[in-house]
Amino acid sequence: MRPDVEAMKADIEQSVALLRRRLDWDVALRKLDELNARVEDPTLWDKPDEAQAVSRDRSQLEAKINTVKAMEQDLEDGVMLAEMADEEGDEAALEDARASLRGIKERAARAELEALLSGEADGNDAYLEVNSGAGGTESNDWAGMLLRMYSRWAKAHGYEVEIEAYEEGEQAGVKSATILVSGPNAYGWLKSESGVHRLVRISPYDAAAKRHTSFASIGVSPVVDDTIEIDINPADVRTDTYRASGAGGQHINKTDSAVRLTHTPTNTVVACQAGRSQHQNREMAWKMLRARLYELELQRREAAAQALADAKTDIGWGHQIRSYVLQPYQMVKDLRTEVETSDTAGVLDGDLDQFMGAALAARVGETRGSVTD
Repeated sequence: MRPDVEAMKADIEQSVALLRRRLDWDVALRKLDELNARVEDPTLWDKPDEAQAVSRDRSQLEAKINTVKAMEQDLEDGVMLAEMADEEGDEAALEDARASLRGIKERAARAELEALLSGEADGNDAYLEVNSGAGGTESNDWAGMLLRMYSRWAKAHGYEVEIEAYEEGEQAGVKSATILVSGPNAYGWLKSESGVHRLVRISPYDAAAKRHTSFASIGVSPVVDDTIEIDINPADVRTDTYRASGAGGQHINKTDSAVRLTHTPTNTVVACQAGRSQHQNREMAWKMLRARLYELELQRREAAAQALADAKTDIGWGHQIRSYVLQPYQMVKDLRTEVETSDTAGVLDGDLDQFMGAALAARVGETRGSVTD
């Protein structure tokens, strides 16, 4: 076997072994059998909420197990193809085998990171909120660029994206917006993106073509299902209604259908205008408020997590987690993990996996070498 093929084979085998250990393979298989038996029990469906939770747990565990099995089978097939091509001196087939193994290696690397998503709400959908900082049009435009960047990342990974709230900037971009990102591990992947993001560029709005620095903040909260209890005293919540703005149906700008909720004890504010009626927006706003308060609780449990108030009260110098420099050079650098790239266009088009992966690994304090047999 060619040395490069042998090296890829060994690397993939190491990843698979690591995934098996993190899953606690034998325990995971027994757990899946138990969940399958529960789902097949017709009496379970007498309790819809419990049935949905069990079905979701089964689907997530089954997906993890199938991922490992598929990589093992694909690795066996790829190595066999490489050996046959090597024996026959077929360089084209050998290159195909190499490409297949490189693809498996990439899948294994992502699966390793996904195995770290073991937090209480990591598997949930997520609300992502973007707010522009001081700076008017410049910051609003930057907030709009971030909204596009995360939307493109989400769609590239098969997630569904829905706009829940949107306040346009006066000339460009957005002042604030909230999107719902739906799909497996959405919150787990996005949670490390909370914080202030800094942009340095030649302003397209400056006739003198001077360099400008803009700031915008990102906040991420998990969608809270009915199995998680969040106790909110209605007396602590102020409700405001107003006319929705931006794209929408006939109700836009004609009725006070948009809803804003303010949780006074924590000064947490959420708003929703995506629904066609005030009733729909009120219901969604309460879900968003529960998610935000739950995120606050999660952050209190994680001493290393950034306080949400920091990102809300001072969107500027000294609080940023990542810098995006377009002038005088091209560089995106994460200030927490030191990961950087000169492919600024790719990042702004949603290529964020290297930053998310490094932040996730650093947050849980795990590396491949730290997992023992």
